[in-house]
Amino acid sequence: MTRKVTMRWNLRQLMAAKGMFQTTDLLEPLHERGVELSRQMVHRVVTKTPQRINTDLLAALCDILDCTPNDLLELRVEEQRLKAVNDHGPGIGDLRPVRARVRRPEGTVE
Repeated sequence: MTRKVTMRWNLRQLMAAKGMFQTTDLLEPLHERGVELSRQMVHRVVTKTPQRINTDLLAALCDILDCTPNDLLELRVEEQRLKAVNDHGPGIGDLRPVRARVRRPEGTVE
């Protein structure tokens, strides 16, 4: 068994709960808190799980949405079963060489 640990980004859901349905709804509240992001960057933050997040942005989002970082970032742990060799066909250890046959073209003399 292996463990896959991921973070779920709940910004979109928390925005909807506060009646904010467009990514641009965050521009002014962020600006009021000293966080300057382009319209495109706000769109990216809302629609995709960020790989990294600035703590000033995280604090501003928590203040705007009246939530905690735990509400925005949800830890998910999935147990995954290791796949057996035969789940995907033969493994490299199951492969055996095939004897080659050398054929000479007709009409050639040795």
